[in-house]
Amino acid sequence: MRFNKLDLNLLVALNALLAERNISRAAEKIFLSQPATSSALARLRAYFNDELLVPSGRQLILTPRAKELVEPVREILMRIDTTIAAQPLFDPATETRTFTLLVSDYTTAVLIPPLLEALYREAPGMRIRLRDQTDRPAEVLEQGEADFLVIPSQYLAKEHPSAALFEEDYLCVTWEGNTRVRDRLTFDDYLACGHVIATFINTHTNPLATFDGWFMESFDVKRRVEVTVPSMSALPALVVGTDRIATVHRRIAERARETMPIKLWEPPPRIPRLVQMLQWHKHRTNDPAIAWIRDKIINAATLV
Repeated sequence: MRFNKLDLNLLVALNALLAERNISRAAEKIFLSQPATSSALARLRAYFNDELLVPSGRQLILTPRAKELVEPVREILMRIDTTIAAQPLFDPATETRTFTLLVSDYTTAVLIPPLLEALYREAPGMRIRLRDQTDRPAEVLEQGEADFLVIPSQYLAKEHPSAALFEEDYLCVTWEGNTRVRDRLTFDDYLACGHVIATFINTHTNPLATFDGWFMESFDVKRRVEVTVPSMSALPALVVGTDRIATVHRRIAERARETMPIKLWEPPPRIPRLVQMLQWHKHRTNDPAIAWIRDKIINAATLV
């Protein structure tokens, strides 16, 4: 199909190329061979009379014209997808589509089990794909690579609708044999201990920025980080047998105490509560399936 002499199929390739800035990754994303994707890029360059992506060292960078196209092309494809893919009639009992949720391992541990239980009863054919958390969740949503984000409130994209799920606070976790922390945990103890922390697996920026940025701004001090891991739920086990400390979501810490030789402490620095949010794309608000699953996620959050 052509519109003003442009093969509309090329818009899919253009969107992938603008997002990935790499021919091989773009080809993989849209299930084309690398030669076919290179050919699509050549045709796009001819149509726009612009190089669009130009080599710079070992990477490709966008030309000014390409940068202007990023948002419009993404918006067009999302509107097409939501218009065509959305079904006017939705029956959860017979639904077989796959829906993708961007979640952390913490969310997977506390929210996903009651959600999957509900979906298994009411929509047994529906498939759920959980995708690892990232520090750029809005891009994942806008690229159509996730149907829902379950993220802290500070990561919300302002242009997309959202709903509050639940709040969470934090506890400090130490091994019950910790030689530095015995009867109480002071602020000096907190600073003196080596810290075990969780970071995003696929972060593009400073993985300590969110928590440590707040910590340094509030107290003008820096924690001594000795161990970093890509999992919040793993933190309690990693202080056992050491004098280290971890700052962990309360639900994770209390579950871990049932099976591990650890002690839980209220954090001596006052840590802001986590507000966990659900977000979906603005163009999919009226999709009956999205609306139904959204309500199920919100309901599951009342059970955590």
